[in-house]
Amino acid sequence: MIRSAEIRDIPGILELLRQVDLVHHNGRPDLFKGPATKYSAEQLKKILSRKESPVFVAEENGKIAGHAFCLHERILGDPVRTDVRTLYIDDICVDEACRGRGIGRALYEHVLAYARAEGFYNVTLNVWTLNPGAVRFYEALGMTPQKIGMEQILQPGKNGKE
Repeated sequence: MIRSAEIRDIPGILELLRQVDLVHHNGRPDLFKGPATKYSAEQLKKILSRKESPVFVAEENGKIAGHAFCLHERILGDPVRTDVRTLYIDDICVDEACRGRGIGRALYEHVLAYARAEGFYNVTLNVWTLNPGAVRFYEALGMTPQKIGMEQILQPGKNGKE
């Protein structure tokens, strides 16, 4: 079952955020501290109270099996870019014990349905290349690259990278 997140879901959401952070930390310990969560319980309460930051959860047998954090985005008055409403997926995660059962696809389809109903032009997200499984997952859902972030590390050896 996919539904809007509620305050009672915060402990389950925090566990999923920890899992996301560990994937990132294991892939890029030079950038991600691990184990951590990007939001505290108090910050989550505020996020859940805002219409412009909808959070959806997948519930399975009374447990939070996945989440999708979204943000309403709009660029107004830009001299180059057009005025479109974008629904940005800030974070999407399926509990590692529940993967491979279609929960991620169901969450994504729920986000798409929400975006269509609310009149958004597109749905976007960022994915770290350190997570090739996630890249393949999003491509299988029909997403295509919009832009690519690139880097050149200038201080080898800093933060545990040789």
